[in-house]
Amino acid sequence: MRPRTLEEVAGQEHLLAPGQPLARLVSARQLHSAILWGPPGTGKTTLARLLATAADARFLALSAVQSGVADVRAAIATAQAGAGQPTVLFIDEVHRFNKSQQDAFLPYIEDGTIVFIGATTENPAFTLNNALLSRARVYVLKPHGTAALMRILRAALADRERGLGATPLVVADAEIEALAHAADGDARRALNLLELAAGLVEPGSATPVIGPAEVATVVAGGVRRFDRQGDVFYDQISALHKSVRGSDPDAALYWLVRMLDGGCDPLYVARRVVRMASEDIGNADPRGLALALDACAAYERLGSPEGELAIAQAVVFLACAAKSNAVYAAFNAARAEVERTGSLEVPAELRNAPTALARSLGHGRGYRYAHDEPDGFAAGASYFPPELGERTYYEPVPRGLELRLGEKLAELRARHRAARDGREPPGPG
Repeated sequence: MRPRTLEEVAGQEHLLAPGQPLARLVSARQLHSAILWGPPGTGKTTLARLLATAADARFLALSAVQSGVADVRAAIATAQAGAGQPTVLFIDEVHRFNKSQQDAFLPYIEDGTIVFIGATTENPAFTLNNALLSRARVYVLKPHGTAALMRILRAALADRERGLGATPLVVADAEIEALAHAADGDARRALNLLELAAGLVEPGSATPVIGPAEVATVVAGGVRRFDRQGDVFYDQISALHKSVRGSDPDAALYWLVRMLDGGCDPLYVARRVVRMASEDIGNADPRGLALALDACAAYERLGSPEGELAIAQAVVFLACAAKSNAVYAAFNAARAEVERTGSLEVPAELRNAPTALARSLGHGRGYRYAHDEPDGFAAGASYFPPELGERTYYEPVPRGLELRLGEKLAELRARHRAARDGREPPGPG
């Protein structure tokens, strides 16, 4: 059922509607090197074939999963032997090629021996060489919507040559829609589900019907699109993190369930939730980190599905908690300072003095033991290397517990400044 013309293609209107980029290429019978990036079953191979056909070009196809540099060289030799006709070299799953394999295309793209078209399910900015990307335009394909998948299924049911039309089947719109929904944007998966459902129909039936029972059987246990390592994986964990940061427990739960439903390791999610507790809640509500760690421990003890509820509890709490990235910002600022200033020596008064030799060298001399000072605070003492002077990294936000921490820190910093300036430090607040 692979489309033979542009008119048979369902979906991808942003590329194929009149006046859109790929439609213009086909109508102009032109070619240029391209990367087709999108989820499985969205028509990447089909579009590459249609582009080659429209330009009367030879179409050579390789899979990066099964091919190596020797196969690429053989395809190049074929293209060179037929120099009178343009050649499209299509590489499926091109992100599976390593750097040296990708580099093998460059001179032949450059001299016009081939028009290179690569298909990938991974973000090409991360998986393809810059040199290859600079010579190819990237087109992003989207998952098929339900309407496009229903159109594809109806076409398969009606086609007598390539589809199921030779043995007419009765399929109600509700069942077609259910199959389309279960395919989750993947046209190949939709057609496979239809074929499986047709195989469940009683042979020799006077009125062959694909009904709710057949559809329920073939879609049972299906999972939504989730690649566990690629862009969808990182996009969904990003959506979960941003929902927690944005104080939306409902959206956070949705993305959590999407990841678990797609097969993500719940313990991975739990570890990321611990990170969220420190990065986005911090000292505004320190209970968040404790609850996130408890969720990890609960999942490790209970496993799935029981332990997943503890992760959900932590996610909801963090989404509802007061937010602060003050510790995160302070940590990054301190790290940047260390990278900039290098290995400054520890001031003598702050050094450890466990031996007579260390003490004779002045280690620990002049150190003010805070517990011996009024209010347990050594006003005016410095704990930075003298080359740095005083630094302020941590600025509590006026929310949650950090509101009180900020007030306390402001008082202590004022007492430090007064003591260093020779003024009478203000008393404790």
